[in-house]
Amino acid sequence: MSKLQALWNHPAGPKTIHFWAPTFKWGISIANIADFQKPPDNISYLQQIAVSCTGMIWCRCSTVITPKNWNLFSVNVAMAATGIHQLSRKIKYDYVTDGVAAAENE
Repeated sequence: MSKLQALWNHPAGPKTIHFWAPTFKWGISIANIADFQKPPDNISYLQQIAVSCTGMIWCRCSTVITPKNWNLFSVNVAMAATGIHQLSRKIKYDYVTDGVAAAENE
């Protein structure tokens, strides 16, 4: 059996919701990556905490369910990473750059 046929017939393959739900979830990570260019003052703490926590929680779940769903795992790693990156940008903007700007104005 070819690898393509094995993927097609996998319990988490393209014939199942176990494939398509995580595939469409990539849109969240792609949107977060697109937002890397936006100003950090527009970043929402609550939204990025939700994206990060969801990613971390579902990373664990995707490895203990049957069948193992590596598509779900990889999208959630990306969600956690992009959420943490956005949170670090927001924290740096709110707490680090404000302190530097205040010191320069004195």
